[in-house]
Amino acid sequence: MGITVEHISKTYGNFTALRDVSLEIRSGQLTALLGPSGSGKTTLLRIIAGLEIPDPGSGAIRFSREDMADRRVQERRVGFVFQHYALFRHLTVFENVAFGLRVRPRADRPSRKEIAERVHTLLDLVQLDGMAERYPSQLSGGQRQRVALARALAVEPKVLLLDEPFGALDARVRKQLRAWLRHLHQEIRVTSVFVTHDQDEALEVADHVVIMNEGRIEQEGTPESVFHQPATEFVMNFLGDVNVFHARVEDGKISFASLRLDAPGHADSADAPARVFVRPHELDLAREPGPAPSLPATVLTVHAAGPTVRLQLRTPLGETLVAVITQARFRDLDVKCGDQVHVAPRDLHVFLPPPDRAM
Repeated sequence: MGITVEHISKTYGNFTALRDVSLEIRSGQLTALLGPSGSGKTTLLRIIAGLEIPDPGSGAIRFSREDMADRRVQERRVGFVFQHYALFRHLTVFENVAFGLRVRPRADRPSRKEIAERVHTLLDLVQLDGMAERYPSQLSGGQRQRVALARALAVEPKVLLLDEPFGALDARVRKQLRAWLRHLHQEIRVTSVFVTHDQDEALEVADHVVIMNEGRIEQEGTPESVFHQPATEFVMNFLGDVNVFHARVEDGKISFASLRLDAPGHADSADAPARVFVRPHELDLAREPGPAPSLPATVLTVHAAGPTVRLQLRTPLGETLVAVITQARFRDLDVKCGDQVHVAPRDLHVFLPPPDRAM
């Protein structure tokens, strides 16, 4: 079941939540709508579900080329999982999952035996079959969210929509459920869309990432493509930590700090201001200058707890940088606060300002 979003806009009074958004989601794909608060991602999800209506004269939502404009939520066959579970506290786990099947019109309602079989199959799928007779208050947050997911799947949805599904959970449980959701999706292969503001969550779980900002889609693609080939400064900034330098492009070269390097993707650019972005893990550190162009820096702080080491550095011009290196490299360098090092960027992302705006 593929989803097509065609030129959708949505306004609330003077606030524009979506601005002419178009999107294709392939059948069986797990897509993440990623962006900061107010970017429009939840509004788009709710419009796909039928919980919100696009502006009059706006485009269309299609499920496998079938227009959903006049279809009610129940007719769209959508499973929706909310951030705060929305479980019925007075019902057992079994009855929560069975609820959507029991309230179907009599003509479409499965038999008691069929309902029981489907519920137990789903509880087994989400690894909770032994807790069928418990109540939500007797479950952990992660278990409640799995019950909510089983309930959404019980009605055999054509599309599964999840709104910040792990947002109410602590970091450790969130990480466990990410891996679990990825594994579950590989088993069921239902077309799924989930909203998140967590970059790591989107990049780890999704097949396809849609990055939104101010009601528009900034970039979409595989997790690898949006991270390694960011199309805009916003995407570069949003997906992880970055070091930013004010720079200038001239004759195919980029000048920033005390460096002058080739300008990737801007060999033909005229003399212009620019910004250079370098991720902390793309900075090489050495005690002495090497063959690659580098700039001197002083170590300000060292954070060595964890699988990598994070160092804060300052250049002679007063610029502050962050570098991330392996524990093995840290031991080889044997650096401490106050030491002098040389920093060489391995990969640059260069962005010029739009023609109508100077930096």
